[in-house]
Amino acid sequence: MRILVLFAHPVETSFGAALHAKLVEVLRARGHKVDDCDLNAEGFDPVMSRQDRIDYHNVAVNRARVAPYVDRLLAAEALVFSFPVWNMGFPAILKGFVDKVFLPGVSFTLGEDGSYNPRLHNIKRLGVVCTYGGGRLLTFMMGDPPRRFLTRSMRRICAPGARCDYLAHYDMNHTRPERRAAFLKKVEAKFSTW
Repeated sequence: MRILVLFAHPVETSFGAALHAKLVEVLRARGHKVDDCDLNAEGFDPVMSRQDRIDYHNVAVNRARVAPYVDRLLAAEALVFSFPVWNMGFPAILKGFVDKVFLPGVSFTLGEDGSYNPRLHNIKRLGVVCTYGGGRLLTFMMGDPPRRFLTRSMRRICAPGARCDYLAHYDMNHTRPERRAAFLKKVEAKFSTW
């Protein structure tokens, strides 16, 4: 498969970076063609400018400033997100990527009556590898916005029946080396089946 990996963490020595490296290593070892998109390293600009917003619904021009990223998304057959959950959401750079690249005419269309029609049907499989500062129970009680968005909203715009594997390491604020090592093995085991 052609797999686009979206990685969002600014610190190359973080546990998130170790998870990302393991993920890419395993997918490549399985023979997949991996497009490793490190948003921070690539200097992706997450800010939606005034002109970006004005052009947002105009499919003739809305891709202009992000065309290379749109092309990478449309070339992929699978999409994997690798990120830390901060303040119950994505890091700003990843949120900006979703806002600026998953555009009308790319991931969905709007009908004349305002109806929303998913169209990112080239994506047959989703994966998520993330970390949370808080524990699973607290995250659940808060509604777990990243999980809900990726396993419901994002999955809805992909190919019908697209599977989503969501791997989360909770309670990073109290994690220990052995727990992190076990989670790395879990990531390796899951993505070895892709």
